Amino acid sequence: MIDLLENIIKERPKGERLLGMDIGKKTIGLALSDSVQSIATPLMTIKRTKFSKDIKKLEDVIREYEVGGYVLGYPLNMDNSAGAKCQSVRDFGLEFEAQLSQELKPSKGLWIALWDERLSTASVEDFVDSSMDMSRRSAKEKGVIDKLAAQFILQGALEYIRGHG
Repeated sequence: MIDLLENIIKERPKGERLLGMDIGKKTIGLALSDSVQSIATPLMTIKRTKFSKDIKKLEDVIREYEVGGYVLGYPLNMDNSAGAKCQSVRDFGLEFEAQLSQELKPSKGLWIALWDERLSTASVEDFVDSSMDMSRRSAKEKGVIDKLAAQFILQGALEYIRGHG
């Protein structure tokens, strides 16, 4: 099941960790929630290669942290429309659902929520510039921006869940 969070909030896996993903062309930033779905923590950045290799790395994370659901950053346009980048994220979600090992798929199916990520990277870059002792370029090279963007996305989704779930 892949849809906007607001449409599938009632079906979310309860008492399980959620994995937030900031999906880019070159990297996937990852963040993890606690099992009560209140706090998002930046986890890591995966450098993208082939999808088959990317999914293996994701499966390792899913196994290690016992992930029960997924929140993908959904880059809506400022006018609230869904453009080519949104389609790319949906395509990633569909491919992720199709390629994920059967043992990692719950019997009721995968829960993949799309969450508006507008301005997440810009907000994180501003945070890095003002609060961290490293340049924006250095932070990007080290994968800091991507995993912090994933945290920003996941935390926003968790706050929405807390208010509407």
